Amino acid sequence: MRPFPGKVRKLATSSRAPGPGSVASLSRRERVLILGCVAAVTTLSWVYLFYLDHQMLSARQHDKMMMEMGMSMAAPWTTADVFFTFAMWVVMMVGMMAGSAIPVLLLFAGAHARRGGGRAPFIVLMFASGYLAVWIGFSACATLAQWALHHAALLSPELGAASPQVGGAILCAAGLYQLTPFKRACLMHCQSPLGFLMTRWRDGTSGALQMGMRHGAYCLGCCWALMCVLFVVGVMNLVWVAALALFVLLEKIGPAGAVLARTAGAAMIAVGVLLFAGIL
Repeated sequence: MRPFPGKVRKLATSSRAPGPGSVASLSRRERVLILGCVAAVTTLSWVYLFYLDHQMLSARQHDKMMMEMGMSMAAPWTTADVFFTFAMWVVMMVGMMAGSAIPVLLLFAGAHARRGGGRAPFIVLMFASGYLAVWIGFSACATLAQWALHHAALLSPELGAASPQVGGAILCAAGLYQLTPFKRACLMHCQSPLGFLMTRWRDGTSGALQMGMRHGAYCLGCCWALMCVLFVVGVMNLVWVAALALFVLLEKIGPAGAVLARTAGAAMIAVGVLLFAGIL
């Protein structure tokens, strides 16, 4: 089986096409700049998440005290609640996904440099912005899902599924998705985005933005079900947030990412069935 179709092989022979040596086209300063920016954004995201977790812990303690006094805390969300929940999801997605985006950012920057393009930092920023835009869209959907669960009184004070049946159903659905061909195709793209860069290259800032969004769509297809696990274990459970971020990274850059994805899917289904049955 040929590794690339004829069109891709023709592009690969061009001196201006992205290739395996694209990253080598970057200067040390450019690599440090990209890695430093990703590290800074990730660190700031986690600092905010720890701060938010501290604030929410204090709020939960206050709510528990009020409930012990016989006062219901199931108040409907305000506009501010929706906004801050959305902001929480956006920051969380940045903290979880930025690290796994480093390989494609370096590859894209190297390909841009190899093609003789200028304004490399700005072009890479546009690519990253397109990637982030996709996860902002996911954050909006997650916010609406959390709002619906709250409205239906299906969220615990820890922001996890209050009903074992709901939690079990979420885990089973997410686990089944881990086993689908669509998940496998998206994971293969995320593991090796070179083919994507070679066949769907777009010049200019708008092209970089479009490419970032397309790559982000593949990444979303790879990871969205894993993010839904947070609705079972607790949306702001930072231990699980960190564990899922590490799992996503291992899936994408580890040598056995596909096996890891299928194994996790089977485990999620098994735990989901036990939860749904009330055994756990």
